[in-house]
Formats: sequence, structure tokens, C-alpha cells
Amino acid sequence: MTLQRSSGVLLHPTSLPGPYGIGELGAQARHFVDWLAQAGQTYWQVMPLGPTGYGDSPYQAFSAFAGNPYLIDLSTLKAEGLLQDSDFAAMPDFSPTKVDFGVQYVWRNQMLDRAYAAFAFGGAQELRADFDAFRASEADWLDDYALFMALKDAHGGLPWNAWEPGTRDRDPEALAAARERLAAAIERVQFVQFLFFRQWNEVRAYARERGVQVIGDIPIFVAMDSSDAWAARDQFYFDDQGQPTVVAGVPPDYFSETGQLWGNPLYDWDAMRASNYAWWVKRFQGSLKLYDIIRIDHFRGFAAYWEIPFPAETAINGRWVPAPGHEMFQAVRDALGALPIIAEDLGVITPDVEQLRDDFEFPGMAVLQFAFGGGDFSVNDFLPHNLRENQVVYTGTHDNDTTRGWWIAADESERHNFRVYTSSDPSEQTFTPQLMRMAFESRARLAVVPLQDVMNLGTEARMNLPGTTGDHNWTWRYDPAALLPSLATSLRALTESTGRLQRRD
Repeated sequence: MTLQRSSGVLLHPTSLPGPYGIGELGAQARHFVDWLAQAGQTYWQVMPLGPTGYGDSPYQAFSAFAGNPYLIDLSTLKAEGLLQDSDFAAMPDFSPTKVDFGVQYVWRNQMLDRAYAAFAFGGAQELRADFDAFRASEADWLDDYALFMALKDAHGGLPWNAWEPGTRDRDPEALAAARERLAAAIERVQFVQFLFFRQWNEVRAYARERGVQVIGDIPIFVAMDSSDAWAARDQFYFDDQGQPTVVAGVPPDYFSETGQLWGNPLYDWDAMRASNYAWWVKRFQGSLKLYDIIRIDHFRGFAAYWEIPFPAETAINGRWVPAPGHEMFQAVRDALGALPIIAEDLGVITPDVEQLRDDFEFPGMAVLQFAFGGGDFSVNDFLPHNLRENQVVYTGTHDNDTTRGWWIAADESERHNFRVYTSSDPSEQTFTPQLMRMAFESRARLAVVPLQDVMNLGTEARMNLPGTTGDHNWTWRYDPAALLPSLATSLRALTESTGRLQRRD
């Protein structure tokens, strides 16, 4: 993939404003697209859009193919007759600046139950043909996902490897009985997915008309408790009871002295090779239905991954295991053609990772917040003058503090290195705009900044602190009054002055 010199903004849709406690794929999403276009931006980058489970992380979804029901715009459902004013009578008192996922789980699912009931009893029947076509076209993943979610609900939310052996092990007779017994619940899941994809496709079309494309994440691994792991168990390292024998993570790094124990099941690459990586072909096909460009999170795991014996309390006692990334990407390219992929090549990067990235000409990543650490910082690969053209530069990512927050908390050596490098002494107020300008002025073809940095917000707006759980992660929402036209004007001026403005016919 050859990127044009351009720029974009990182914002997960859950962070959009709106009246129902979480960002949705309706008027506010279109308003944000309008703002991006006014600001001269070519890309809107989002995190994975899958249905989230325990911990609310978009990187631990119940499916690698499905969409997040929390994002469905309820105002649209009301306009279509699937919800009534009376359905909103007991609406919780939502925070405008923070997502409460526990409340969303209860209240929003009740609202979607009502929308499905209205449809099942004859409402909005103009959607029926499109719904049936959606079920037929997406059956390859949708049938397993809908059955998985219906079974999960019937088992009180237990993970699939805690179900009775028949459904856990996908005995054909047990699954047939479950499909008959849970037919309404299965159709409800399918209908909710239809609503999500219908709305997301409309937002993407709206963005495309305004010259804005979507960059979307796919995590290299799938969640342990997912329809992917349950339906394709032979593609992973599981024992006879459905327990993983080894799990994923990363060794000790910048974020954690004990590494990160993610707990995702690891792929059985020999089994995947036997089918010429058909599972990966389907996964990339699914992602290309959601995004224009795919950013692969933890790309280095396709060269070698950190294997941790299960069970474990930390990631320390793992080992590096080679992965057949060249074979896999070649198989996917043979099946789908050239791949619009950005490789997240951060962390412990070795020559084999760089070789894999470069052999397929995938752009890598650089994060300017990482550029000023270390002793002889002048050799840091992330310094602006060391960046490559075929690269995407960020001030920070969803896993970093906001740039303003980072500068306030930075140790004195990093502050000193920045002052020496730039011959400047920025204030708390001026540091973020300066780092943004450095990103945009760099030779990297694509520059992306989180909306928090465009707004010059502090640590209170941080999206995620890796290796932690709790109500501080994934919950930030922006104040609609803060998305000022003046911010679009200044960002457009920066974009144009650095040669990143894409002319639209």
C-alpha cells in the first residue's frame, strides 16, 4: 500500500457525544465527519468495533467479525418506528463525559430487546428484505456468533468452556437442539447485527462522500471467550476441556515490569497452514467490510509471539515462538489482492519483524512521545528526522497518555532532551501543538493525532492505561462544545502548510 501525504484523527466512536451515555452511529458521528472534512483530514481512525465483554476493552471482543451493539443509534430506531417515546421514559441519568458500561449493558440491551420485539411483531417491515439478505450474505460468521451469544445468555454469561460438554464441544445434535430452543434469541442477535452494519455502512458512505476514509484496528489475537475461539477451536491450542494450553502476552516493557498477560488463546499455525490460512482470509475479508485501511495491532506477533504457559499469574515466564507471517500474508494477498495494512510495529522489534513489514511494503508506526527517552536519544528511531516516508507518525496512541498529560508527567531527562532537540522550552499549554506540528512536518506520509491532542486535553482524557482494568479505561467522551470550528480551522491550516491537505474534486 502506498500512502499519500495526508493526516487524520484518532477517535473511537464510543467517545462521541450524545444523549444516551455512549457515542452512537447517528447524527453525532456524521457531525464529527463533517468536522474532519472541514479540518482537511483524510482519515478517521477507530479502534476495533467488535462487541465488548468483561473489562470493556475493544481489543477483547466476543467476535472478530461482529459489531458493537452499544454503538447503534437509538434515535434512528425511533425514527424507523422500532422504538417509541415511551421506551425512553425510564432512561438513566447518563454522564455526558464518561461511559458507564454497566448501565449500558442493562439499559441498552433492554432498548434493543424492545426494538427487536417491535420488528418481530410486524414493525418496520420495510427492513425485512434487507435483514434477510444480510443474514444470507453474512451467514459464514453470523450463524455461529448468534448461536454463541444466545447460548452464552442461556448459560448466565458463563464462558463457552464452562458450558455442558455438548454445546462446549459443538456436538451436532446439541447444536441443532439449541438452534431450535433458542430460535428467537438467535434471530434477535442477528437483527441487532443487521442494525449495526446498516448504520455503520451509512456513516462510512457519508464519510466517503466527504473525502474521509476509515482506518480501523484489528487485534492480532481473538478473545478467549469469543465465538471465534468456540467455533474454530481446532485453529487454537486448546485441551479436551476447552482450556488453553498457552496464552498470549508480551514480556516486560515500557508499560509493565512484569509484562502484559493478555490471556488470548494462541493460534495453532500448523492447523492454519493445512487450510492455506483460510481463517485469516475470512478475517481480513470481514475487516475490509468495516474499514478502508486496516491497522494490525501487535504486528510483531506475525514474526514471533510471546507464548505463556497456562495458567500463569504474570507474563514473565514466557518465550518467543516464530510465526509464519510471510506464508500467511502471501496466502491472504493471493486470495484478496494487495492489502491496505498499517503494521503496528512498536515494542520489542527485531530484524525479522522489520523484514516481514518491508517485504509486504506495509507502513510501520512511530510515536513521538517515545522519541526523547534514553541516554543517547539522538539515535532514537522515533525522532522526526529519523522517520521514514513509508510510516505513520502519531503524537500518541490510545495506550498513551494525552500529549499534554505526558509532558506534565515526563521525567526531567525527557524534558531536557526535548528542549535540546527543539531549542525551545514549551509550556504545558504550548507543548501539544508543538509536538503535533513536528508530526505533521515529518517526512512520514501519514500523521495521525488523537482528538484529545487536537483539543489539548490532559490526563483526565486518557483512553487506556495498559495492564490495568477499571472504570478509568475506555470511558472518555468529548464535550460537543469543545469541538470548535476554530479547531477545524487551525488543524486545516497545519494540514495545508505541511503538504498534507488532499484536494477533493
